[in-house]
Amino acid sequence: MDTSPQAIRAMLPTKRDLYYGGAWHAPKGGYLETINPATGESLGQVAEANADDVHAAYQAAQAAFEPWRKLKPLERGALLKKVAAVLRDNAFELAMIDAANCGNPISEMQRDALIAATQIEYFAGLATEIKGETLPMGDGILNYSVREPYGVCARIVAYNHPIMFTAGKMAPPLIAGNTVIMKPPYQAPLSAYRMMELIDGILPPGVLNIISAGTEGSQALVNHPGIPRLALIGSVPTGRAIAKAGAEQLKHVTLELGGKNACIIYPDADLSKAIPGAVNGMNFTWCGQSCGSTSRLFVHASVYDQVMAGLLQAIQHYKPGIPTEMATTMGAIVSKAQWEKVKSYIEIAKQDGATLAYGGSVPKSPELAKGWFVEPTVFTNVTQHMRIFNEEVFGPVLSVIKWENEDDLFNQVNAVDYGLTASIWTTNLAQAHRAVSRVQAGYVWVNHVSSHFIGASFGGYKQSGIGREEGFDELLTYTQHKNVHVVL
Repeated sequence: MDTSPQAIRAMLPTKRDLYYGGAWHAPKGGYLETINPATGESLGQVAEANADDVHAAYQAAQAAFEPWRKLKPLERGALLKKVAAVLRDNAFELAMIDAANCGNPISEMQRDALIAATQIEYFAGLATEIKGETLPMGDGILNYSVREPYGVCARIVAYNHPIMFTAGKMAPPLIAGNTVIMKPPYQAPLSAYRMMELIDGILPPGVLNIISAGTEGSQALVNHPGIPRLALIGSVPTGRAIAKAGAEQLKHVTLELGGKNACIIYPDADLSKAIPGAVNGMNFTWCGQSCGSTSRLFVHASVYDQVMAGLLQAIQHYKPGIPTEMATTMGAIVSKAQWEKVKSYIEIAKQDGATLAYGGSVPKSPELAKGWFVEPTVFTNVTQHMRIFNEEVFGPVLSVIKWENEDDLFNQVNAVDYGLTASIWTTNLAQAHRAVSRVQAGYVWVNHVSSHFIGASFGGYKQSGIGREEGFDELLTYTQHKNVHVVL
């Protein structure tokens, strides 16, 4: 596999305009620059939709809706399976584009493309399971329910898994009979456009539409009166803004937002598994840029020294490097703005009195000098009043907290505004179930961390979101429930 700069540039999409109605369209909003975060170099321009572009995409999606919804569910599923097959055949290329555009290592991004294909196949297989019910009413009366699609749905996805989100998240609304306007992350849109080059012609025109956009286009998409269903993967502030905008038109909105997740190590935990689990849960590979990262590590005092020694040893595996190289174990921060944010939180932690135990600096390697890199970073002596305890950094910054009393532990674990994931390490089954019941999080691992499982619904408590994704529950959210009462 050729990973030279020349080979990588040859993989990039040649078409950078907006895709809607089964064709490419020059944007009225102009173009924006997209950057390689590892080098700071331009990867060229990509379309930036304005409000007029959004409306044109909506018209294309609306025109395609009735024919698409009337298509037999198995036929919709068959077309989506063809899309999945293309993703599998081109996984390396799509992963390399993401590595160059979002900064995550190619070794991991290959898995993202394959996960997206699996998600599409999963939902395609559920095409005939969108069922209604009958209600017994007596002789001469039939009462039944059906589930019907909304129409045009909009999905806005995050930059940390561009192809996985763009490809995988189109499946539930499409299988349910909706048409989709997908907005890929403006920081890393290139894999979405390459995907459309590859699958162009598989789906009927207007069924799937891809528009990259900044603030104007995004607001136009959210506020469009013809779009009744919105979904976001993103930050809490963005989620709040979308929820507010959606409320004005009573849109159905689901939100998968941020996290300040806890990893809890009990004194009886198998440390040979818990220590690497605590490190893996931080997702240092993609610089901690994951909503599910367990960025608060709660370690019982009796095993604290042993855990810290193992942690500081295990974390050395993660060394910032060029994301498009196969040997790289940790990538780059997606943008200069996010890089500056991460560095500011490291300084804030020091000022708040936390102890820097590892990393915390920009790598000194000359080949990384032009990119946006930060070393994996560990702080100890972190207390509840500190900002790194409470706020999502979305960077490679792990906070370690020592605990002794279980009641105090869960008071601290649940003190933050977030409740997305949690990881609990113990060999005591009763203790595990007790901890699961006490932690305020929507997705909990016991003696495990980080993985998602096809069909297992993912989502958060509190400010971490509204609704669930990745399972059958998500599919049903793209339908409306209609009751029918018939007197025979």
